[in-house]
Amino acid sequence: QVQLVESGGGLVQPGGSLSLSCATSGSIFRISAMGWYRQAPGKQRELVAGISSGGGTTNYADSVKGRFTISRDNAKNAVYLQMNSLKPEDTAVYYCNKNPPLRDLAFKELWGQGTQVTVSS
Repeated sequence: QVQLVESGGGLVQPGGSLSLSCATSGSIFRISAMGWYRQAPGKQRELVAGISSGGGTTNYADSVKGRFTISRDNAKNAVYLQMNSLKPEDTAVYYCNKNPPLRDLAFKELWGQGTQVTVSS
């Protein structure tokens, strides 16, 4: 059974930092490109950062470029997102998943519970 467990979210003031972690189970994640996604209230889920299976290539949405850093440790089955210079518009539930997202046999996307990030003074 594959699992995705995100953690590290919280309430932070604008300009602050947070570090998110994603624990994965299932060998599929170790050999796959991974990503961090977020979904703000009333908006569609979006990919904000991606990383190749070996970790050598990363890419970012323009809105977070220069502020967020994605990394992974395949030995620990973990993916991380370091978020600096946070802005109120970064407020969202953050999820990690394969990139593109994992799907079941009915082609439905599978997601963890996510972790809430709130940026507010």
